[in-house]
Amino acid sequence: MKYRAVIFDLWQTLVPWPVEGAQRMYDGLAAHFGADPDRFRELWFVDRRNRELGPMEPHLRKLADELGFEGDVAAAVTLRRDWTLEHLVPRPDAVPTLEELRRRGHRLGMISACTQEVPDLWEQTPFGALFDTAVFSCSVGVSKPDRRIYEIACEELGVEAGDCLFVGDGANDELPGAERARMTAVQLRAPGEPLTPEGERWTGRYVERLSDVLELA
Repeated sequence: MKYRAVIFDLWQTLVPWPVEGAQRMYDGLAAHFGADPDRFRELWFVDRRNRELGPMEPHLRKLADELGFEGDVAAAVTLRRDWTLEHLVPRPDAVPTLEELRRRGHRLGMISACTQEVPDLWEQTPFGALFDTAVFSCSVGVSKPDRRIYEIACEELGVEAGDCLFVGDGANDELPGAERARMTAVQLRAPGEPLTPEGERWTGRYVERLSDVLELA
């Protein structure tokens, strides 16, 4: 066994990012707030990092104030939650790969930069029973590429960072972040799927399928 633990990113790694579905979600939220879609997206993305470090509702209330919205913010939380549950669907080879890694004796971790609905829904997804630990930025108050979030995963897995393989698409500078935390990093570069600018800059090792990780671990 080359690595005692394998740690995965969530969105665009274990789960493909639903580009069209996300656009519909943003448009639905904009309509709920009675906002111009472009103005809504501008405000939504400018506060993304803060929103991923704590509860969702306070940030939606701040957004509502900036848009002059006086309606039901809780309904927007529900809209986002329902969308997340619908789209938090594993890649076809994700669950078989995780199950095989477990069968081989690897410890499994997941680190996600995400908002509160993801940990709230985690046990309802196919991933809930497959990981030894799942670290959500909104729950721990730090996000990738902060070294601390990788250290939290290692602490909860009971392993040293040097014994970990980190697998991600490269968003949020997560791959260099994993290397700075002394993990080995590999990118999932799924054919036909766009990468973030940070992912495009990665020049290290990559795989095109999650199942390829079995050859590395």
